[in-house]
Amino acid sequence: MTDAETARPGSPRRRVAIVGAGPAGLIAAERLAASGCAVTVYDRMAAPARKFLLAGRGGLNLTHSEPFERLLERYGSARQALERALQAFSPAELIAWCEGLGVETFVGTSGRVFPRPLKASPLLRAWLRRLAELGVEFRLRHRWTGFAPDGGLLFEAPEGAVAVKADAVVLALGGASWPRLGSDGGWLEILAAEGVEAATLRPANCGFVVRWSQHLSERFAGEPIKRAALSFEGRRARGEAIVTREGIEGGLIYALSAQLRDAIERDGSARPLLDLRPDLSQDELARRLAASRGSRSWSTHLRKAAALPPVAVALLREAGPLPEEAAELARRIKNLPLTLVAPYGLEKAISTAGGVRLDQIDDRFMLVRKPGVFVAGEMLDWEAPTGGYLLQACFATGAAAADGVVRWLRDQPSPSAGEDEAARS
Repeated sequence: MTDAETARPGSPRRRVAIVGAGPAGLIAAERLAASGCAVTVYDRMAAPARKFLLAGRGGLNLTHSEPFERLLERYGSARQALERALQAFSPAELIAWCEGLGVETFVGTSGRVFPRPLKASPLLRAWLRRLAELGVEFRLRHRWTGFAPDGGLLFEAPEGAVAVKADAVVLALGGASWPRLGSDGGWLEILAAEGVEAATLRPANCGFVVRWSQHLSERFAGEPIKRAALSFEGRRARGEAIVTREGIEGGLIYALSAQLRDAIERDGSARPLLDLRPDLSQDELARRLAASRGSRSWSTHLRKAAALPPVAVALLREAGPLPEEAAELARRIKNLPLTLVAPYGLEKAISTAGGVRLDQIDDRFMLVRKPGVFVAGEMLDWEAPTGGYLLQACFATGAAAADGVVRWLRDQPSPSAGEDEAARS
């Protein structure tokens, strides 16, 4: 994009307000500023990209290197609506963008892509420098409260109520997970008042409540379950989980969390099967367990014969007394039922399902009911598993919304010369 795409020579620069300083909002700001727009980013927090920085504590999984068709499948029913954006700002584009900021990336053994420093702060610092060079301005501690009668934006700021006029607006306020970092879903009521329909916000990539015994809850909270597999409704995932006082969480659980959450909503509970030794067949496991345990305790026998740690043995006991027969014990190890009764709340979820329905935006990511207002990131009704898919879609939809703004502004009359109106009261 060039300056000529948004403004004719001698005409005033178009002013764009970005509400939300996460990845979707910041990439939109970058692209719009590079196109010649005067961009201001508003955010309720005291610093930008708070959730992005927290994600960086886990290495900052930016995207995934798997084939594009497989990547598209990760977005489920939202695939068709997101496909063009994901093609335009693909994993390769995201990697090139990151390295263009001077931050090298690498592909892990699982195919996930990370920045070489394995944290977000170096990337964010370089990104903010670029935005400053492009003239992007920030208005922090500004909480969006709605639209003014004339279509402008209203904010609550430290100095009081603020009204802002802009030629276009990009809303990138996130979902409602980790609300202490700024995205609390408060925009739902604002958009509902404008006739914009949204699906209920629900936890995604979350843990689940399990009614453990007091012994397991107190003795094994925080213990990892390694080398495990989980099966539910024809789907199977492998990875690690963590026992908590309230239940169970971790990558293994997150991989099937959408199906588990939906089953709980439908049936009141979900009963996936946990395989504590996915690398061994049931017959081989039974053969090893058939060896005499002599005077050894069951815990010692299971540790030596099946390489099960104490937390795994405790999980087996949650299903009842341990079977005496090796075949039955092997069956339980390979098919241990877990009863999940509720997902963790949004405050503990990694991401959010639900949001602005995809039929409420056009192919430019503009709200059909609010011309000139665009939506990106987790505000939209899509979900994806962990593995780089969340950030990839946030970047891609932010870039798509920015490109949509440029296309829309081309068709709008040029504003009169002089600064756009900004009122403060």
